[in-house]
Amino acid sequence: MASNTSKTARASVRAGQAGAAGGALSVLGEFKYLIPLNGGKHVYVRNLTNGKTVHASVTSEKFIEEIRVLAAAGHGAKIRAELASLATAYPNDGWDATEGRLAEAGIFEAAAA
Repeated sequence: MASNTSKTARASVRAGQAGAAGGALSVLGEFKYLIPLNGGKHVYVRNLTNGKTVHASVTSEKFIEEIRVLAAAGHGAKIRAELASLATAYPNDGWDATEGRLAEAGIFEAAAA
């Protein structure tokens, strides 16, 4: 019996399941907000407040605003922890500088207030 889904769609589902098993998406309530791309130059930002995933350059205002929205919704500490984890996992990708730019923009201070 033929399937109604394409090979690409089935492969995508399998890849998603494999990634989730490795802790990529959700393991017992853990949610990853940042998906690094292009050696730390771009990122997918998963936004729980609106259910969207945004592609942005880490140096763009768009990225800062997405993180600002998440931090204002109470996710700032988790995002900061993810940035520290990315800096440890990918030391040459500039994640510590990205965290510094966000801190300079006052993102994390606003979340703490």
